[in-house]
Amino acid sequence: MVEQAYTPDEVAKILKISKNTVYELIKRGELQAYRVSNKMRIDPQALERYKENMKTMGGEHQTSPVKSTHVLRLAGSHDFLLEHLVSFAGKAGAPFFIQPTYIGSLEGLMMLYRGAADLAAIHLLDPASGQYNLPFIERIFYHEHIIVLHLATRTQGLIVQPGNPKGIHSWEDLTRNHVRFVNRQKGSGTRFLLDYHLGKLHLSPEQIHGYDIEEWNHFATAAHVARGTADVTLGIEAAADKLGLSFIPLTTESFDLVLRFTPENQVLLTAFQKFIGSQVFSESLKNVKGYDCSNLGEIVFKGGVQV
Repeated sequence: MVEQAYTPDEVAKILKISKNTVYELIKRGELQAYRVSNKMRIDPQALERYKENMKTMGGEHQTSPVKSTHVLRLAGSHDFLLEHLVSFAGKAGAPFFIQPTYIGSLEGLMMLYRGAADLAAIHLLDPASGQYNLPFIERIFYHEHIIVLHLATRTQGLIVQPGNPKGIHSWEDLTRNHVRFVNRQKGSGTRFLLDYHLGKLHLSPEQIHGYDIEEWNHFATAAHVARGTADVTLGIEAAADKLGLSFIPLTTESFDLVLRFTPENQVLLTAFQKFIGSQVFSESLKNVKGYDCSNLGEIVFKGGVQV
């Protein structure tokens, strides 16, 4: 059972900020929300996660990337493991704060390329090679000091209502007439994954009822299923687990962090790299569901040369 959700007006009063700021936080993916018809709603759990993240960043509500001597700007895909990283780094006394912008894998890479972020979180499947992440990185970054760290291998699949009453088990089932779908936004790795498999199976997006309904994070799409406004979405196992939904695994993917070193952030990124590979952070991930963190912190790409 999902608790009663808040309206943007109610969240604005709780946080003592303007309603426009709430919508900006939602748009940027920093505050998880979902739509019911044309109205926006925020779950209590999402609000508490946002407040906890703000505590690790000094308690200020940010609506745009901020460059600070102690802040690392993270942009890219939404993931619960990243939420844990942001929160745990603050609690563990790391020498940096992480300011996340959950805007999708492709947009995260572009923010990194433009210098609006210090690191990007990505899981992009290249249709031509069937390989994750590296083909995109090789096309965008030339002669730059970058390192790609492996964060985890995670499971993507179909998130359905408890017990899977409509018997949804495959990509093809998304095209059935009575099945309602909710999608991720363009530029997200999950959207890339869906479109890749639709193309392989010669299925048209027009065959999927709800393909054009977009949300910006895994919790928001899963919340549609939890409330019965959708029958299925494509997402990670952790999202299904948080809302007590059923999960049909379809594929595993590599979730990586791209670090772009500059004279301004080199000290902080070096500290971040050390923190990712530390025993204390590794032990904090022992009980996470839906992830394989056995190669956490492994360097898979460095300075334009695969290792």
